Amino acid sequence: MSDSQTLVKPWHGIPREEIHWNPTIVAERCIGCGLCVTSCGRQVYGFDYEHNAAVVANPLNCMVGCSTCATICPREAIEFPSRGYIQQIIRDRKILRESKDKLRENQAIYRIDQS
Repeated sequence: MSDSQTLVKPWHGIPREEIHWNPTIVAERCIGCGLCVTSCGRQVYGFDYEHNAAVVANPLNCMVGCSTCATICPREAIEFPSRGYIQQIIRDRKILRESKDKLRENQAIYRIDQS
């Protein structure tokens, strides 16, 4: 992936580089199935064909709070920081208030019809 294709964007106004949320692959458990590589829509992973193993190639592309790859890994070879880490950022940076304000200010975007 070239620099022009990166998906790095601030998360709720916080520069992505300041948030240490990305997967770590436990090499001893990885069986090289590639499920994480082919399932991640944010191109976080690459694949080392020589060693038959997934590689975290673009860690900052990982969506903060997402751990889908770890959920689907058949050998539990993918680990993330604790959920508490993200919850602490939400509290410290007052993201809950920001989110509620954004919902209120953008009702035309987020409203669903209850027909």
